[in-house]
Formats: sequence, C-alpha cells, structure tokens
Amino acid sequence: MKSIIIFTMALTTTIVSLRGQYASDRINTSEGELEMFFIGHGTLMFKFNGKVIHIDPVMMAADYATMPDADLILVTHEHGDHLDMTAIKHIMKADTKIVMTEKCAGQAGDLDPMVMKNGDVKTIDGIRIRAIPAYNIVHKRPGGGAFHPKGDGNGYILTFGRTNVLVGGDTENIPEYRDLDMKIDVAFLPMNLPYTMTPEMVADAAKDIQPTILYPYHYGETDPQKLVELLKSDKNIEVRIRDMK
Repeated sequence: MKSIIIFTMALTTTIVSLRGQYASDRINTSEGELEMFFIGHGTLMFKFNGKVIHIDPVMMAADYATMPDADLILVTHEHGDHLDMTAIKHIMKADTKIVMTEKCAGQAGDLDPMVMKNGDVKTIDGIRIRAIPAYNIVHKRPGGGAFHPKGDGNGYILTFGRTNVLVGGDTENIPEYRDLDMKIDVAFLPMNLPYTMTPEMVADAAKDIQPTILYPYHYGETDPQKLVELLKSDKNIEVRIRDMK
C-alpha cells in the first residue's frame, strides 16, 4: 500500500498547451518529468528529458508543419488515420528515429524505419520500447476478416525511468493483456465502434491491465463517460477524459 500512495502522489498533473492548442498532462517519473500531449483521435506527443516523441502523427489531427521536430516517431499500424507520410516528413530531422510495423515500412519510401514486430523490445535514447499485439477478435469486416488482423499492428509500452506507459493502438481487449509481466502506470486504450472497443471492452481490458491512470482515446462518437461509470467502483484506476475523438 505504501508504494501505491507514493506513486499516486508523484502523478501530479497540470493542464498546459502546445502553441495554445493542445492540452497536456505532466507526470513525474524516476528520471524526470514526462509530458503527454493529447493531439487528437489516436495521435499523441510526449516530451521527456528534452526528447520529443510523436505517436501516430497524422495531418487530420494537426498541422505537422507547425509541430515540434521529432527525436522518435512510433507508428502503430498502416491505416491512414495512424500512418501519414506527409505528417512524418514535416517533423523529420537528420537524426530522427522511426519505429513502424512491417506493413507501415512498405509505405515509408526512402526512409529507413526500424521495424518492430509483436514481442520485440528496443531501447532508443534511453527509452525502452516493447511492441505488443493490437488486433480484433470480435469486430470484423462484412467479409469476415478482422479490421485489424493479429500480427499486423503494434501497441507499444514505453518505459520512462520506472514508469510504464501503454499505448494500445487499434485493438480489442485481447487476452495478452492478462499476461503482461510489468506494472502499467498509464494506459491509452481505444474505444470506438466498429473498429476497436466498446466501453465495456475497455473496462474489461483495464481490469486486466490495472493501470494507475487510464485514458480512453480514439473514441469517436462513443461517450467516454460510460467508461467512467463502468469503472467507478475500481478505486485503483483513475479514468481521465481528454479530447481524443
């Protein structure tokens, strides 16, 4: 109990803005402050120890010609609301590192991304990155194929000091969440139909993952307050709603 109390006290939060447009939360880690910017839909930006990390940067979420250059870019899968080469090229610099799935890399043109498959682990600029599965089990296309087949997409667990942040990508409440062998401090889980999860699925996934903080994201027209209601009795999970339609 003592460690939980100490950790919760460390997760002090403020709302600030990026160029007056994007809210962010700041949390303390064992190796410095992590600031998480909520750009929109499935698009995020993190700042940590002077490094800028863009996750699924797309022009539909922001004008990336005006966004900070990237030290690291992570792309979860190849769909156009997650992979946008125009956005990526706007934030590239000479030493930017890019992590993608194999299908994404096939669209990367003259860039030389690092390909990560489910289960791969890399450490980049002192940040440990673990690629985890992201796929559909229930929700499928009219022809019967999954919107996101197993093995095509990644979620990512990023480790900042001793703080683990899970970015789910486009996924459902997959059984692999029950087998995670690490504490998840912050989780971003998608919640829109028919492509990812219902609020009930997100609640089930959160009960398996047990994050200290849960952000529903990529939630479209789904009412995030439904998730708050479903998890109101779980005092170990703080649900934070940000504008991530």
